[in-house]
Amino acid sequence: RAHFPLSVLCLSVDCEEAVVSTQSTGDKTRFLTYVVSAGLPYGGKEDIFHYFFKVAWHGDTEALNIIGTGENIIPTVHVQDLSNIVTSVADSKPKTRYIVAVDDSMNSMTDIITCISKNLGTGNVMNITREEALLIPEITQRIFDILSVNLRMEGTWVKDGGKFEWVAESGIIENIQVVVDEYKVSRGLLPIRLCVMGPPAAGKSLIASQLCQHYKLHHLKIADVIQQAIEKLEKQAARAESEDGEEDDESAQQAQETLDLLNESKQENNDRYEDQYIIQFFTEKLMAMPCQNQGFVLDGFPKTYSQAKELFGNKEEPEDEDAPRLEFNPKIMPEVVISLDAEDDFLKKRIMNLPESVVAGTHNTEDLFLKRLAEFRAINTDDQTVLNYFDELEVHPEHLDIASDTSSNMSQVMEKIVKTIGK
Repeated sequence: RAHFPLSVLCLSVDCEEAVVSTQSTGDKTRFLTYVVSAGLPYGGKEDIFHYFFKVAWHGDTEALNIIGTGENIIPTVHVQDLSNIVTSVADSKPKTRYIVAVDDSMNSMTDIITCISKNLGTGNVMNITREEALLIPEITQRIFDILSVNLRMEGTWVKDGGKFEWVAESGIIENIQVVVDEYKVSRGLLPIRLCVMGPPAAGKSLIASQLCQHYKLHHLKIADVIQQAIEKLEKQAARAESEDGEEDDESAQQAQETLDLLNESKQENNDRYEDQYIIQFFTEKLMAMPCQNQGFVLDGFPKTYSQAKELFGNKEEPEDEDAPRLEFNPKIMPEVVISLDAEDDFLKKRIMNLPESVVAGTHNTEDLFLKRLAEFRAINTDDQTVLNYFDELEVHPEHLDIASDTSSNMSQVMEKIVKTIGK
């Protein structure tokens, strides 16, 4: 039975036929021709998979789309391996004139898209119809056709005769972390990690909010992080009443036990949670995909040297035994630390000038503010302050005198910070 290529592949077929005919009619001693039939190339900035990587990185959608059933097998090859195969063919001049360039994987579309989602996005996937896929502007006819292939290909020559070092011989799934890192670097999508410190009423939350808007980052305030963590645990604990199986029952029970411990801790510590729980909540938040993809601004936390050491300290052993062990976790360590500095008198006047309607019901009433200011000064008088912690690791804080800012929304301070970080 005759087989006809997809319209998007007709040009490739024409080129292949031209190469073969040139070899049969030309001077074979002077001009050798080869056809390298490659699997779907991936890696670097990505091409066919770019839509899925982009959607996963942004995190705006709950799930990545799988076209149709997703059971079709997509042959793949890393773009660097494809380059190495072509170079090896040119150097070795094999007798075989038709080379299949694929890795060892036999992954379905579902396998690949699920892997991308888990390592760059929410971890969720959903099936859509082929008609729905064609309504997505980023999925062109070319991309649709290529993702629709269902082929099991084996590269015999690349296994037996190719003399080159593989980058990703086992395929995209087995090498996904390397592939994700390549994508981020190639596209300039490295996260920005910031920390804004300072005394009460210094304007930390205002500056942090403006930085988040300017750089599209995630704003991490201690109250929000705790509340979101509690809500997540409560939602997990509520699953015990569902009928989703033993695994959900076990995780629900663990969540309920954690909630009970949190309530006990709060009752025993003057209505405050112990540092170990707060640090756990922040660690989970910082390691989650949104903060790992876009970046974050820490708003006034950690407050102490010990909190910073516990939060940012590296708890993982290096994969290479000979590599030095880092003192901090590079995935969550702030790159830039901003310290908003001001004298007590300035801060007191700033609070006193606030309208009563703004102050009422907040922690900025006179008594509460003075208590918070005294606590801040008390933990920032010796050598082991949170700013000293960053200094020791050579992440030197940028000190800014907010009293010199005469604008209404601290735009002058913000301008200096953007100049430090870069636009």
